[in-house]
Amino acid sequence: MSVNLSVPPTTTELVGAHVGPDRRGTRKQRRPGPERGSSPRAGERVRELTRGQIDDRMGELGDLCAQTSGGGPWAWNQARSAFLRRLAADVRRPGFELVIAESTELTGCAYGFPVRGDGPWWEGLDGHLPGSLLRAAASGRLLVISAMLVPPQVRTENQDRPWNLARRLQKRLLTDHGAALGVMLVSRSDGRTAEALRSWGWRYVEGDAPRTAPFPHGPFRVLVLGS
Repeated sequence: MSVNLSVPPTTTELVGAHVGPDRRGTRKQRRPGPERGSSPRAGERVRELTRGQIDDRMGELGDLCAQTSGGGPWAWNQARSAFLRRLAADVRRPGFELVIAESTELTGCAYGFPVRGDGPWWEGLDGHLPGSLLRAAASGRLLVISAMLVPPQVRTENQDRPWNLARRLQKRLLTDHGAALGVMLVSRSDGRTAEALRSWGWRYVEGDAPRTAPFPHGPFRVLVLGS
């Protein structure tokens, strides 16, 4: 699973707010101004790609992964190659869907596929899911979101707004599949990705035991997203 958020900024500004001295020499926070960033009227177009379109745009999708992965040229090449190998395998899964965001160029991507209660599990997912999610899988309403590629400002600007690009991508996947829940596994050592997902509406699943692995002390945190 990959959630590329690029390299975090060195400093983070509070969007729409400014702090400055008042007449008494003390500091106060001014009234927030208009929000910056994407808006419902001037955002990227989000749409699904067909299998043929995915094949035609593999190079662009790999470049997007490299651009959002952070690091230097060696890291970009590694991320690009790993992403394309995984995508080439995942695109054959039943129910696979990939959505992109684009304006004058490709700006974001996310893909996923349903987990079925009577089919092969995705990368040993059954070893980490609590019983409540196994029941959702059995009913065909659990969607694995396996990759999300977005630029860094999506993590730092308007995370709770419906027009945030990550929120638009993940909502499109859930809506198209009629899924009750989306699920992601995140390494317990990757707090940055987990916190970004939480800012986009994901929540931790805790307190339920999976079938085959210690929980919640295993290597992954399970995050879920309601439709």
